[in-house]
Amino acid sequence: MRPDTPAENVDHPAEAARLERTAARYPEDAEALLLQAAAHLELAGDRPAATALYDRLLSSPDTLETPHLVRALKASNLWEYGHEAEARAIIDGVRAASPRDPAPWVIVAESLESHDELEAAQETFTEGVSLLLTDVPEPPYSTHPLLFGRHRVRRMLGVSHDEWDTLADSLHSSSVSLDELHDPKRVWSLGSDNPAELEAEISRLRAELGAFREALSRPFPVAVLHWPEGELAELVGSYASLAEEYPSHEEHLATIEGSLRELAASGTPNLGIVTGTVPSYEAFAASEGASPGDVDLLPQYATTLAARGRAVVWPPQRGASCWCGSGRGYGECHGAQGL
Repeated sequence: MRPDTPAENVDHPAEAARLERTAARYPEDAEALLLQAAAHLELAGDRPAATALYDRLLSSPDTLETPHLVRALKASNLWEYGHEAEARAIIDGVRAASPRDPAPWVIVAESLESHDELEAAQETFTEGVSLLLTDVPEPPYSTHPLLFGRHRVRRMLGVSHDEWDTLADSLHSSSVSLDELHDPKRVWSLGSDNPAELEAEISRLRAELGAFREALSRPFPVAVLHWPEGELAELVGSYASLAEEYPSHEEHLATIEGSLRELAASGTPNLGIVTGTVPSYEAFAASEGASPGDVDLLPQYATTLAARGRAVVWPPQRGASCWCGSGRGYGECHGAQGL
């Protein structure tokens, strides 16, 4: 489904079924595809079927890439159709696990917020922000919803701004300030008979909608293709025309890090890395009717992997392992200053 497709024009059950069929064809991408399918089932109002998909993922013998995200989504879905106790237990488990991915924190905090658990929502947002952003020079794009959500809940609670709220304000690019967008009195103005008040609220709502559309316009990151050492050796050995593109594995890794740093410095948000395999690349080339030795096919392959949910966020979160697979921390490997 295109991000700009109106919700009323989408057959959510049919889209969920299509994604499940695609997951069966591409088991390596099943996690991302089934999460999308579950989202469509929730939009269709079939929450028990969505829960069944989350359970299917959690009971899979394969190791999940985002287990905390799946649990957070399951908890949010359960609470929406009356399973509050189970949802709360899962939320407590997600918080205790302290995931390094911001998405589970946002989902469980917003679930608490939507059920008027504002104090608990604020605590959850704050836990995530403190874990992921302490001593981080520049908050990654993926952490912005944490800061914005925390700001919103604290505004509703009437709590004074702190340094995290100030940071959220500085990251917010809309013409309408966060204080205005998150003003709890805004809802009252919708019932006003004053045309000026209504016009002002419409302007604020348009700005907020613009921010949502901007987020939806990035369904996957700007992704750079990474080949593990063994895969790269097999690739170049099989397709000599790619040897000029990949002189050595060490140079390949350095090029990836350098390219991503240049993109970040130019202001490009939502950067990621996708890891290729030779069999997957050959299958992609065959589906495109192209030769795997065609250099121009490589960025298309990277984009397709990203669209299938295979991208990991760059730079890695604080304390995470380096993207290159060395086993060392990113800060001690390709994240080291002056590389």
